[in-house]
Amino acid sequence: MKNNTPVLSLLNITKSYGTNHAIRNINLQVRAGEFVVLLGPSGSGKSTIFKCISQLAPPNSGEVRLNGSLLNGLKGNALRLERRKIGLIFQQFNLIARLSALQNVLLGRLGHMAAWKANFGLFSKSDRQLSMRALDQVGMLAKTYQRADTLSGGQQQRVAIARVVAQESDLILADEPVASLDPETSRQVLGNLRRLASENGMAILCSLHQVDLAMEFADRIVAIKNGEIAFDTTANQLSAAKVNSIYVNSQHGVCEQPTETRSFRQQVIVA
Repeated sequence: MKNNTPVLSLLNITKSYGTNHAIRNINLQVRAGEFVVLLGPSGSGKSTIFKCISQLAPPNSGEVRLNGSLLNGLKGNALRLERRKIGLIFQQFNLIARLSALQNVLLGRLGHMAAWKANFGLFSKSDRQLSMRALDQVGMLAKTYQRADTLSGGQQQRVAIARVVAQESDLILADEPVASLDPETSRQVLGNLRRLASENGMAILCSLHQVDLAMEFADRIVAIKNGEIAFDTTANQLSAAKVNSIYVNSQHGVCEQPTETRSFRQQVIVA
């Protein structure tokens, strides 16, 4: 259920690499239970925003706040404690192939354990029960003891989602989570994410290339172009003109939208 709590707040975030301004003056909030999609061409700054949030690449200026707490400048254990509230999902799944689905999900509990227990994999009964419930939430309970490398791509991504659920994340950052999946499996995975946002009260920030999927699953769509927010709108208010504004080069009339969304792009260009 949605509420007005800003789990994530970005205030005037700017990140530069030398003379290259990757992102500029990014202001964004994601609330509990909200599924927000970042949309934009490759190289527009979506991944840089994720790196600034997780402090893998701290911003040059601006503030990153998680549940009101400032992340900028945190180091060591203080940063580790905040990072465990942020679940990361990538298109490569990042599972350990030789481990079972359950063992991979249990890795989400490492940030909640004493270091010596984590080193020996001494997971408690409650950790195992929590991880089993997480697998059940994404429809993977029947695959609990199956090796990760025997699962399909969609099943592996659902295990990765279960891992961040077991982590008890407040915020999920999903960076192109369905880029390597077929359309039907992509909808299953995004459906799981949207349901988790609603049922578990998680805030989800997800980058996508596929406009049609963004319109189908997002509560809000935030468009990024040339490192800046072009617009922030609800999914049902996304228009052809707005899509064109981020994917068409205004100087040359060239569509920058990737191949996987070209059929939709052709529709909006002529609309």
